[in-house]
Amino acid sequence: MSRETKPSLDVGLKDVTGALARATNPASHDAKYAVEAFNTIYCAVLDDGDLEDWPEFFTEDGFYNIVSRENYDHGLPVGLVYCEGKNMMKDRAMAIAKTSMFGPRYLRHFMTNTRIVDIDDAGTIKAETNFILVEVLAEWPEGRLHMAGRMQDIFEKQVNNSLLLKSRIAIYDTLLVHNALVLPV
Repeated sequence: MSRETKPSLDVGLKDVTGALARATNPASHDAKYAVEAFNTIYCAVLDDGDLEDWPEFFTEDGFYNIVSRENYDHGLPVGLVYCEGKNMMKDRAMAIAKTSMFGPRYLRHFMTNTRIVDIDDAGTIKAETNFILVEVLAEWPEGRLHMAGRMQDIFEKQVNNSLLLKSRIAIYDTLLVHNALVLPV
């Protein structure tokens, strides 16, 4: 799915009054809590290394991309990871878990400052959340910043009121990714 087919989430802070009104709306509070709860579980699954569960956070036609801020700002969808559909995500997770060879590593995902950009009548939530990814490798046992940036997400409300990701674009600000990006952000 190209970036052109995705609605931009880069709205809201240009109009501070509108952003504050959305932030203090009770529906935004409920949505923010739901998104933060979702992201807490998402991070725990990735931090625990449960890669085969990662695709279950997405809709069947979900979209996932890890792209540099520079590419994103220039409308270039080419990223470090690009997955269209849950099946592509399952293939990636299986390949990493079963066939890829890389040094042992531990990751810690931190997601904060969630901002609800929009909620439509169907319950679709557009949100933006900052993230930091810390990585520990044998050669860097003290840990280091692996990546920092923001997530631009589109969540779809399911029949049981749970959320699934329709789209997650991880836009990293980090100018240098120190090691190969192996695992999802």
